[in-house]
Amino acid sequence: MSPYALPVTAERPTAAPKTAYLISSGDLRESANTAGWPTQAAMEEAIGTAFSNLGWSIVRANEVDPSTGHGFISSQRMGLEVFKNIPDDAPLIVAESVWQYSHHVLAGLRTHRGPILTVANFAGEWPGLVGLLNLNAGLTKMGVDYSTIWSVDFTDDWFVSGITSWVENGSISHDSSHVRDLPALPDSAEKELGDAIAEQLLRDKAIIGVFDEGCMGMYNAIFDDELLNPTGIYKERLSQSALWAEMQKVSDEEAKAIGDWLLEKGMTFELGTDEATELTQAQLNWQYKMYIAALRIAEDFGLDAVGIQYQQGLKDLAPASDLVEGLLNNVDRPPVTSRDGSHVLFEGRAFPHFNEVDEGVAVDALITDRVWTAMGLDPANTLHDVRWGETYGDDFVWVFEISGSVPPSHFADGYKGAVGKRQGPVFFPAGGSTISGVAKPGEIVWSRVFIMDGALHADIGRGTAIELPAEETQRRLDATNPEWPIQHVVLHGVSRDQLMARHKANHAQVVYAPDAETADKALLAKAAVFDRLGITVHLAGDVNI
Repeated sequence: MSPYALPVTAERPTAAPKTAYLISSGDLRESANTAGWPTQAAMEEAIGTAFSNLGWSIVRANEVDPSTGHGFISSQRMGLEVFKNIPDDAPLIVAESVWQYSHHVLAGLRTHRGPILTVANFAGEWPGLVGLLNLNAGLTKMGVDYSTIWSVDFTDDWFVSGITSWVENGSISHDSSHVRDLPALPDSAEKELGDAIAEQLLRDKAIIGVFDEGCMGMYNAIFDDELLNPTGIYKERLSQSALWAEMQKVSDEEAKAIGDWLLEKGMTFELGTDEATELTQAQLNWQYKMYIAALRIAEDFGLDAVGIQYQQGLKDLAPASDLVEGLLNNVDRPPVTSRDGSHVLFEGRAFPHFNEVDEGVAVDALITDRVWTAMGLDPANTLHDVRWGETYGDDFVWVFEISGSVPPSHFADGYKGAVGKRQGPVFFPAGGSTISGVAKPGEIVWSRVFIMDGALHADIGRGTAIELPAEETQRRLDATNPEWPIQHVVLHGVSRDQLMARHKANHAQVVYAPDAETADKALLAKAAVFDRLGITVHLAGDVNI
């Protein structure tokens, strides 16, 4: 017998036959968990019925907490405790109808030995699809095998066939025929440009400023230095407290000048007086100060791009960062001078911002900015959530939508097409303005840089942003977040289910080109940069190379 107090590992239960365990990762913000629970509960009931029809039972790994009124796993510690109730080898379902913090469940998923299935409802009201794609990308980064599926009502033949395969074989196969590896590129002006940009980046290097990593549990959005540095990109790790401190130093007069510039450009704001539910002038003033502070810190550290986390930490101190982010990504933006007033910071150019400190976006935004600028094109680019979509006419039209940080040049009338609306209090207690509007029709290049098999990869494809009737646009906004900017996207040669099965992120990067021929050329140049930097490139859908 040992003379020491040996720790005792908790015993896991034994898995019963034809039984799957179910968990749901939730938000860190209890207001979001409470508001989203009825949708989650309805989805879990439908999933339970679908599995029951196959002769299977579902056991919820944790009961609804009577004190909170929901059954979401709402912290990493809670996730560790819940996994103690799950047999190590049991079939496990992770069901998501809302945004979720992946790190709440990653520890348990990393060591789970049974088959894993991630499931979401294909709906717009809550960002369950966004949460699903984020979780899948995290599992891919970890190298954990999983299956994934989604459904509008969980009764369609495609869904039933998928879960039948999972209970019988432990896996679901999806069509990935739309993806092919980048072929050897022949000599061209675009390849020459891409190689030159890559060589310059590898030799001279670049710095991305990261205002606190790990936003909203996005494990997939953290790129380790060992993967990032070989591309020539390095991190300046900054604290959001430094941004908040710098905001205190910006004068009210400087902030007012930003607002006056936006009003003169034609941007409008829906203002009220209730700080809790309406957009106020005081909230705008803090956003203007954040914009100025971010650029001054960027100059201090010689940054080439910057990312503000916001959603944790700053959300309890300051209005949303989205207005700031969209302005930074626009070439035509309010001028900001150095602290001594001697010069304008980064004059005449966009300053790439990677929303939610998503470092996959950082790599993409930095390279896109350089390629499009070198080609004489508008380099304004942004991420969007892959939010939802439905068939309209003959096409499946995606709703690409992000929490407000779209550059105004993505609207047909620029700033005149931009409306500042208050962020919803469920996710943004301190408020702040979005840059709301409908993205203009045009040719786009979309892409995503992600981690798979311990290396950097990039999917890149073509699409068209289209115009829908005003009533259809409003219907889609009302079904999602009407205060956010929206883009109606038709992807070339990629179906709904192909994108959902393949895409390794909650975000897609989007940039416009003036016509299809130019978009094809710019895509080629961008792919050449990625390739020369050692990022494995995959062409997605119909790509004219």
